[in-house]
Amino acid sequence: MRLGASIVTLLVILAVMAGCTGTPAKSTWSVDDKGVLSLTCAPVTTTEEILISNETYTKSRIVMLTEDGNVTMYLAAPKQPKAAIVYAPGAGEKLTGHEERMIRFASAGYAFLFVDTRGNGGETTGLPFGQHLIQQDYSRFEEGKMPQYYLSICDLISAEKMLSARYNVPVYAVGSSNGGRYAAVAAGVDPKFAGYVGISTSDWGVRDAFVQQGYTGDPLRFATSLEPGTYLNRISPRPVWIFHAENDPIIPFGSGKEFFTKANDPKTFLVFSGDHGINPDVDRQILQQWAQIYAPRG
Repeated sequence: MRLGASIVTLLVILAVMAGCTGTPAKSTWSVDDKGVLSLTCAPVTTTEEILISNETYTKSRIVMLTEDGNVTMYLAAPKQPKAAIVYAPGAGEKLTGHEERMIRFASAGYAFLFVDTRGNGGETTGLPFGQHLIQQDYSRFEEGKMPQYYLSICDLISAEKMLSARYNVPVYAVGSSNGGRYAAVAAGVDPKFAGYVGISTSDWGVRDAFVQQGYTGDPLRFATSLEPGTYLNRISPRPVWIFHAENDPIIPFGSGKEFFTKANDPKTFLVFSGDHGINPDVDRQILQQWAQIYAPRG
């Protein structure tokens, strides 16, 4: 049954705000002398519009109302999922390329939340990751303000909180290419994520570039806080799966293998057919891995 856009939006409060009055809470951050980021993410609210609902799954458009702009997300989920995914897409990845995937996971019993990350060219505004964002964010870092990169990590953490509260199931941070980098940081910063899946991903290389240019002190600490490899070993004892194609033309296979070495056990490296980014073979292998975890126990 398809439900029209006239459905009244649902307002969901993601965190208990007992005793909070006056100025809305702001997210706060700190980075230690090793470059490890810590975040306290402000409570957010969401509006939700049901797009499709049938016996297999419900699909909805969710807008997260944050302290610094709205973040759009799309959720496909069965009534009682076994686990849930917070998915961070690669650069330029749009929802249209994931419609079948969302249905595939929902049909297999998993909630799939596509997060339109800041600056990815979709419905959520912001700068894409690159020189301009790094410059802007370092200025904010020096001023003690919240960088956009850290806000993007908070968005994924808030998404985890929403799914966990809604379904009371394990929630995994999953990302492809650039999105795999954001997802790794989120999983390392927030121990509530059940684990991490990175596809066609690696470190950004920003820290190495800063070292080569002779930066030390705050600039190097900031650069280190951006790198997903800073957080991979902090995910343990939660599981890590890294997928990479041998013929990846964008992020070399060797970079994916090197990234994998930074994770602690339990970890699994899987090769998939194709070139770059999540594809049906990756879907199949993820579902195969998770079938062993979430198989019914007799």
